[in-house]
Amino acid sequence: MRFSFDKAACQNIRRALRKEWLLTNGLGDYASSSILCCNTRKYHGLLTVNTPLGRHVLLSALEESVRGGGKEFFLSTRQHPNVLYPDGHEYLESFRLDQWPEFTYRVGDVHLRREIFLQRGKSRLVLRYSLKGRSELPPLSLRLKPLLAYRHFHALTRANPQVQTNVETVPQGFRIEPYAGLPPLFFQVHGAFTFTASPDWFHNVEYFQEQERGFPAEEDLFQPGILDIPLPPLPEGGSVYLAVGVEPVEQDLEELWEAESRSRIRAHKAGGGLIGNLAQMGRQFCIETPSRTPAVLAGYHWFDAWGRDTLIALPGLAFYGGRSEFGLRVLAQVAKSLKNGLVPNFFAEDGRHAYNSADAALWYAWAVQCYLKENPDGLAWIREYAWPALKAIVKGYRAGPGMGIFVDEKGLLHAGDEKTQLTWMDAQADGRPVTPRHGCPVELNALWYNTLAFVDFLAAKFHEPTWDETQALRDLRVSFFEHFWVARGGGYLGDVWRDGFLDQSVRPNQIFAVSLPYPVLEESYQASVVECVRNKLLTPFGLRTLAPDDPGYKGRYEGGPAARDAAYHQGTVWPWLLGHYGDALLRVAWDVDGAAQGLLDTLTPLYCDHLTDAGLASISEIFDASPPYRPNGTIAQAWSVAECLRLLILLKRAAPPVYAAWEERAVYRLAHPVSGDTAGVCRVTMTLGNNTENTTVGTR
Repeated sequence: MRFSFDKAACQNIRRALRKEWLLTNGLGDYASSSILCCNTRKYHGLLTVNTPLGRHVLLSALEESVRGGGKEFFLSTRQHPNVLYPDGHEYLESFRLDQWPEFTYRVGDVHLRREIFLQRGKSRLVLRYSLKGRSELPPLSLRLKPLLAYRHFHALTRANPQVQTNVETVPQGFRIEPYAGLPPLFFQVHGAFTFTASPDWFHNVEYFQEQERGFPAEEDLFQPGILDIPLPPLPEGGSVYLAVGVEPVEQDLEELWEAESRSRIRAHKAGGGLIGNLAQMGRQFCIETPSRTPAVLAGYHWFDAWGRDTLIALPGLAFYGGRSEFGLRVLAQVAKSLKNGLVPNFFAEDGRHAYNSADAALWYAWAVQCYLKENPDGLAWIREYAWPALKAIVKGYRAGPGMGIFVDEKGLLHAGDEKTQLTWMDAQADGRPVTPRHGCPVELNALWYNTLAFVDFLAAKFHEPTWDETQALRDLRVSFFEHFWVARGGGYLGDVWRDGFLDQSVRPNQIFAVSLPYPVLEESYQASVVECVRNKLLTPFGLRTLAPDDPGYKGRYEGGPAARDAAYHQGTVWPWLLGHYGDALLRVAWDVDGAAQGLLDTLTPLYCDHLTDAGLASISEIFDASPPYRPNGTIAQAWSVAECLRLLILLKRAAPPVYAAWEERAVYRLAHPVSGDTAGVCRVTMTLGNNTENTTVGTR
């Protein structure tokens, strides 16, 4: 998909600053900013590098200007207190995001285009500046002032007299290493240039999205010097290239650009439509860590590799997304991290993982099931690499791995206490869980049943009769129904059984009792659960985490950290839950075509409008629980992308004609924005099969 914002959209500053682009390189590095190339978060930057010490923003921005005839026109802008400075955004004619972002500026009769990409597999940013204009203009040059942050991406920096200002000359550029222990930066130019050492600090750069989130939002950036690069003479014009990386580039930059662009264009042509776009976006989360182990980053910009997120996202990213080899490497790596049957909640680069999740190991079983479903000949791999881990998980949970995790005499799985939060609803406020779920959470027991049933299936396949789980499965199914079923209102499943009482809150966790490959809930009751979730929790962007009629419901996710954490699982909408809602819906539907049609129609705003909002082409972590369902959290979340991708594939397989007709209507919707907004447009080009459709979307 190609996203093109016209001049009116770019000049709508309030909205343009909230539309963000993201580039990745497979190493955990990224480049990201707004479509004005004005950073609005501390996480934004042109080169953020994944180091053994964590991700660090090295190059925050470039102050850019065109000089000629005694005049200087700026192309860049930053936020300072009460002002955007310089005023380069006023010259921005258009923004386009395809395989990389492209910004076109107009100053009089001169057009200058900036393009950016991260080199795959290298911690290197490459920029191309291209010039067009009239021949009678005087010679022009491009002036660049690198603005360095050199700090952890969660932190901010202030003017520091300890910064090393020494600059070393290298072929076609210079090298600087501001702080020991962090990588140096190499700036290299294709063609003529002049570098003037001019160490200085740019003070009080602000990031308004951090202010809104209740965090410190101001820092100082370091300028090592000034690069002046002659621009090609007009009218022919031409391009100049700049590379910024942690090691010198040996290849000719123009050749490097052409090779990388060809690779990206080929990859783009390999997939089409909404499924192809989400599969391509899924690649952003699949990385090699600095220690060269495979990992899944939970979300951009601020999440790292989390066990639960990895295993929920992995099927969509890998086994449905065309990266099975990567997925198997991750599953093998996760198996090596098991401790007392538990999978880490957080993977640390130094191996000191955090084991504070009661469900991550049970999601491991589900990820292996998804692999087998998509690769029926994969039993040999499972027996060698996953089967020992699955048996270790069951043994570990039965032995009691700690943290209050144990199986009671009725087969139910317990976890935690009043001070812990071991499920996916893990927010805390004032040091205590916002959504206390210690005891027997409904989805934990659904996952436990599914894991036992899968182990039972594999034991039969692998002729290991000592792992017969038949009686345990029968007992658990009976006990589950007795403890969790709520008969009123058509029937549904309560959320947590604890100390003889059932929390009867209507939450989406009940859907897993129907959606998992081996559902713990008897078939005759499954449709009631799906109906309850559809009526009370389904929105156009995902499932609410709490029914709106509950006294604890929070319709907005906003304010400082404590206020946001208090709403995180108290109504806030999560798109990742849609994958399992789709599994459950298709399991109980008597009219599969009708069910698929209804769900696709409901979710059209997610798959159309949202892709032009927040993180362009990707899916956000969360949305407000009440209309208009404002996106929030990270702009690109692994399990959001993965499960929304898997859902589309499931619906396309279940009802091919329905899906094809819906996708055509989605193109029409993109061409005819329902808002009637005239404050600029985003033109979306989407390839469906061998056809290219041009669509126009009103900016939101």
